[in-house]
Amino acid sequence: IWQKASGKVLFDLVCSHMNLIEGDYFGLEFQNHQKMVVWLDHIKPIIKQLRRPKHTILRFSVKFFPPDHAQLLEELTRYLFALQIKQDLSGGRLTCNDSSAALMVSHIIQSEIGDFEESQCRSHLLNNNYIPDQMPLIDKIMEFHSKNIGHTPAESDYQLLEVARRLEMYGIRLHPAKDREGTRLSLAVAHTGVLVFQGHTKINAFNWAKVRKLSFKRKRFLIKLRPDLNSSYQDTLEFLMASRDCCKVFWKICVEYHAFFRLFEEPKPKPKPVLFSRGSSFRFSGRTQKQVIDYVRESEFKKIPFERGNSSSPTMFGNPMEDKPSSPIPRNKFSFGSLQLDEDADEEESQAFSDEEGGQIYSVVPNSPHLSGLSHGMVNGQKSLELCSHSPDGRQPSPLTSPLLNDACSIRTDDEDDVRRKRFPTDRAYFIAKELLTTERTYVKDLEVITSFQSAVGQDEATPDSLKTTIFSTFEPLHKFHTGFLREVEQRLALWEGRSNAHIKGDYQRIGDVMLKNLQDLKPLTTNLHKQSEVLVELEKACRLSRRLEGLCRDFELQKVCYIPFNVFILRPLHRLIHYKQILERLCKHYPATHVDFRDSRAALADVSEVVDQLQGSIIKMENFQKLLELKKDLIGVDNLVVPGREFIRLGCLSKLSGKGLQQRMFFLFNDVILYTSRGMTATNQFKVHGQLPLQGMTIRESEDEWGVPHAFTLVGQQQSVVVAASSLTEMEKWMEDIKVAIEMAKTSNGPSSDLLTSNMTDNKCLEDSSVEAESEDDTTASHASTERPAPHRGNTMVHVCWHRNTSVSMVDFSIAVENQLSGNLLRKFKNSNGWQKLWVVFTNFSLFFYKSHQDDYPLASLPLLGYSVTIPSESENIHKDYVFKLHFKSHVYYFRSESEYTFERWMEVIRSATVPSSRSRVLNSKESHPH
Repeated sequence: IWQKASGKVLFDLVCSHMNLIEGDYFGLEFQNHQKMVVWLDHIKPIIKQLRRPKHTILRFSVKFFPPDHAQLLEELTRYLFALQIKQDLSGGRLTCNDSSAALMVSHIIQSEIGDFEESQCRSHLLNNNYIPDQMPLIDKIMEFHSKNIGHTPAESDYQLLEVARRLEMYGIRLHPAKDREGTRLSLAVAHTGVLVFQGHTKINAFNWAKVRKLSFKRKRFLIKLRPDLNSSYQDTLEFLMASRDCCKVFWKICVEYHAFFRLFEEPKPKPKPVLFSRGSSFRFSGRTQKQVIDYVRESEFKKIPFERGNSSSPTMFGNPMEDKPSSPIPRNKFSFGSLQLDEDADEEESQAFSDEEGGQIYSVVPNSPHLSGLSHGMVNGQKSLELCSHSPDGRQPSPLTSPLLNDACSIRTDDEDDVRRKRFPTDRAYFIAKELLTTERTYVKDLEVITSFQSAVGQDEATPDSLKTTIFSTFEPLHKFHTGFLREVEQRLALWEGRSNAHIKGDYQRIGDVMLKNLQDLKPLTTNLHKQSEVLVELEKACRLSRRLEGLCRDFELQKVCYIPFNVFILRPLHRLIHYKQILERLCKHYPATHVDFRDSRAALADVSEVVDQLQGSIIKMENFQKLLELKKDLIGVDNLVVPGREFIRLGCLSKLSGKGLQQRMFFLFNDVILYTSRGMTATNQFKVHGQLPLQGMTIRESEDEWGVPHAFTLVGQQQSVVVAASSLTEMEKWMEDIKVAIEMAKTSNGPSSDLLTSNMTDNKCLEDSSVEAESEDDTTASHASTERPAPHRGNTMVHVCWHRNTSVSMVDFSIAVENQLSGNLLRKFKNSNGWQKLWVVFTNFSLFFYKSHQDDYPLASLPLLGYSVTIPSESENIHKDYVFKLHFKSHVYYFRSESEYTFERWMEVIRSATVPSSRSRVLNSKESHPH
């Protein structure tokens, strides 16, 4: 019941808590997800208004300012109004001349410290600021205070309101706007009607009697006047505001002011239309001023005495973070803080990325026999589930969003776990060797994905013979070699652990000799690794020429075994050499020079380093090429994305300021152009491109102050300018840094200059301001390309993750991610017991993939880690085990446990590589950042 409660339920509780009878003059305001201060709607459910209730502060404030304070019949009400005036004065919102300011402060201090006594008054004013520039006015304030002798606090409140109500800025909340000529103005609403200000000077007023209609269209606010022969005004006045949302916020408060002061009773709700509706359904909810006055005068309720204390806090009202015991009303009366609402409780079925946070683990396996108690949605064209996450405050998440990944066989008791751990060696070299084993298992499985592709697609007549030959000649020998290498490593680890019949371990407690022998055998095969790019080029070319082959590749990529984009598998042999180098670096750093394994390890490191250095240039080019191919599949309405010279730099979410206000967009930064997509994914899981901004001649500037939007910056192109806002200061800095570098690169390079957009989208004007924006997200008829390719594409690529996590990722991040891959067993803590579930976990591509065991061909579930933080559990979380790390994103918490200090450090390191924001400096230091 509480989770679906309307705003009115909460507001009534607040008024009841304060014994406030005339509560209708007040409201609860908060900052919404677009950083705009809005009033809590009494009709809508709270949970639909507060996107992040745990982090939202609701402030109790005066909403409706009556013209005459004598209309406020209760002393408590007038006291609260006096606190609001005090806050408005100290914050500079209520501006006035010095004399009025001094007079009002004199009434405030009379209420707080009583009758005038010179030294006390001066000391009090020196220690408390009531107005922004108080020092020059202290003598004048003291002079006025000396004339207030004998006034009670209630009388002082009354006198304060008497002065305040006559000021032009009394109760005024300015909303920035421009007129048709572009002059900066502000709009406000009062009990009399709509007001126009220039600075803090009122230049016009439109009384309710003259106003026929108030409306808004996109970011234009319209005032339609009644016909008046004596007036020189046109029929409709138009004002331009920063966004559609700014218009709507102001329009709503106008509707409420008009109803509260002009109507006799609350307006009745409109009947719902049978077919479809136009316009907003918003209406004023609550008693009108007349109803409030009538109620207070006629009711014979028993008044609870209002007892005030002495308070010297100039900003106590509406400041929820203070808690001063001397406050007249206990501070908790206003400390509503963050409401404890269950964020999961109002969700329907758990769909792939359908929750606003996108923080769950998603399965890629339907109806697995290992899973019980599931709720299914869709991800990547298949059923999805969420592993049970832990809520930070210990609340039970909704069963709809927290099914258990459960298998009784995999639960281990603590005693069993300790016995098992004691059997294994504790030497760090053993765990380094074990990392080689676990990651080699994953690598061989990845090579098998390519061989299965060869079987499924390569045999089709649509596949050119040259492509078949290239794939076979490249990957068949690699798969054969690494299968043998894996067998040798498994045998060596079995001897090292003492699980075989060999009891003499001395010669087997090392791995460098095995690596040296096999890396020398691998060397002839590495001479062909630069041909990986040929495989990518040939495959892309063949798919472009054959619609059938393109469909076969897309279908294969949607299969469960293809848990990451297929092109990434093709580059795996190059990445694996980097991993061998890292493992050998750790071994050599660990071993003393006298160790029996040191010489072989160092020789193996020299061999693999030589190969990696030779291939480094090719790796960078191929990763960029692979990324362009991947983005080509994610985007719709774009041509010529993959051309020589184009480099991918960053992709991610920014809010674009348009006719509809701030709207979430996906931006793609290349070394020659910026692309941005429309409001969402199409039915094919692709993003529809809406515009391009060439970098040639572009400038960039911060514009938070200009638009009043946090973390905003403006891209000024030769043909159009775009204002965007990042989700955080860090995101803004990353985008601005990368864009500035790209602009400089565009000045000096002769990069690609071809038009990227398809023929029907080459108009570079801002499409958000046209009717195109009214299309449905699932409208796939808007471009020619979408009608040709209606089949679904992958729905879990980094583009989709960034969209749902409202973040960005760069090519630097992808390069770091390539180096930070890991596999192995982890124990996951169950939600409702002390049991731990053993899972085989693979970390790659910014995500954790969960398997029942390393023999499985495909993962049960996955967890993209962008946006997550990785920490060590605190004492209060009662996780009394070693080597446990905690993954946390908003309300989603998971605990994982590793087997040793070394593996714990490695998991923490690789996960941080995906969760810690990157900068260009990080890529320069990434090679040195690995603990060897």
